Amino acid sequence: MSRLFIALLCGVVFGFGLSLATMTQPEVVLAFLRFQDFGLLLVLGGAVIVALLAYQIGPRLLARPLAGAFFEKRQTPFSRRTVIGAAIFGAGWGLCGVCPGPAIAGLGLGNLDLLWALTGIFIGAWLQARFFGSSDAQTR
Repeated sequence: MSRLFIALLCGVVFGFGLSLATMTQPEVVLAFLRFQDFGLLLVLGGAVIVALLAYQIGPRLLARPLAGAFFEKRQTPFSRRTVIGAAIFGAGWGLCGVCPGPAIAGLGLGNLDLLWALTGIFIGAWLQARFFGSSDAQTR
């Protein structure tokens, strides 16, 4: 299987799951962030369980990842940059009600208002790569 097909298939499955869980609807996410609707806790808990199982079982069942050369642990340092980036991500999530995956999936459902969120996401990613993307900047 080609990597492109695997990426497309994974994206379709992920987008379907996000849509089914209503994470593509900013008003649902914002109600969760305002502590008015805790339904997304089930989604988050389910995602943690699925990811935990996939990381534990996948390497035992497959000789190598579907889209990679080999299984490996990738450790990244916890740093001030991680905390600042997480805070900026959380603020953006709270302001627009979507993170990148649900924004793309919601756009596929015809919610064109999410173009504003995606524009902000791409500008933020470009700024990060432009000013902090070098490997020596990772340790700051």
